[in-house]
Amino acid sequence: MNYYLECFKKYATFAGRARRKEYWMFVLFNVIASIVLSIISNLCRIPFVLPALYSLAALIPGISVVVRRLHDTGRSGAWWWIQLVPFIGGIWLLVLMCLDGERKENQYGPDPKAGESAAQA
Repeated sequence: MNYYLECFKKYATFAGRARRKEYWMFVLFNVIASIVLSIISNLCRIPFVLPALYSLAALIPGISVVVRRLHDTGRSGAWWWIQLVPFIGGIWLLVLMCLDGERKENQYGPDPKAGESAAQA
C-alpha cells in the first residue's frame, strides 16, 4: 500500500526514478480499485461513473510513475509514446516496464534500490 500512496504523493513528479516494485504495486492497486469501484457502481445502478472518476484521478500519477520507471531503465520519458504504435507499441512498453533498472546512478538520479537497501541497514 505504501508504494501506491507514494505514487499519489508524487502526483505529477516526472523527475527521478521508480523501481519495478513501485510501478507494479501501483498497477496492482489500480486494477483492484477499478474492479471494486465497478462492482459498487453496478450495484448502485450508475455504471461507469465511479471507475471513470477514479481513472481520471489516477491518470497523471500513472503517467508519472511510467516515466520514472523508464528513467530507472536509463530511457527518456518520451518512450511513453511508444504505446501509440499499433500492435507492437504496448507490448514493447510492457517489456520496458519489466526490465531491471540500472544498478548505478544515471542522468535521472541515484539507484532507488541502493537507497532502499542503505535505509534498511
